[in-house]
Amino acid sequence: MEAAESKDLDPRVRRTRKMLQDALANLLKEKSFDDISIGDIAEKSTLNRATFYDHYTDKFALLQCLVGSQFEDLIAKRNICFNGCEGTLRKIAMGVCYYLAETIKPGEDGQSRAGTPLETAIVSVVRRLILDGFAQHPPKPGVPVEIVSSTIAWAIYGAAKDWAQNPKRTSVDKISRTIEKVIAPILTSISPDGTV
Repeated sequence: MEAAESKDLDPRVRRTRKMLQDALANLLKEKSFDDISIGDIAEKSTLNRATFYDHYTDKFALLQCLVGSQFEDLIAKRNICFNGCEGTLRKIAMGVCYYLAETIKPGEDGQSRAGTPLETAIVSVVRRLILDGFAQHPPKPGVPVEIVSSTIAWAIYGAAKDWAQNPKRTSVDKISRTIEKVIAPILTSISPDGTV
């Protein structure tokens, strides 16, 4: 995630990236992602287009970094920590649910803020968390960790999005435990010792 990487960056680079991310976050409150141009982001951030391209290849890369930063901030704010494997799936699901609860109002279709680019950004962040877990706890030999990570990330996101859109949402704890129960068998089936 960029937020973790940015600690090693020059303070001016961090400040510029934060200005660009803040500009996009504010613009997303006003209009859809598809309607936002690089020029809009540059103008809102009081930076020029060349500065934007010095830091991001396109607005999708900026959105992914924004989501990653917001997700990390939310995880820290909610004191969700990944110390060991116990409950990690549930904690990731909780983080996604909390994030979507702040993004999608019950009854909305989830497309109003950024739609597919937002989904892709969230799934990318979750996929990276899962790949980090596989790096620490490798599955059985021959398991395609990239495919498994993508599958789990999309499953977590899809369940969390359905939950967030439901006007009669259950608690975050209840839905995150349900998501964990659904996904745990995937991990159990690829674990070298048969455990999650």
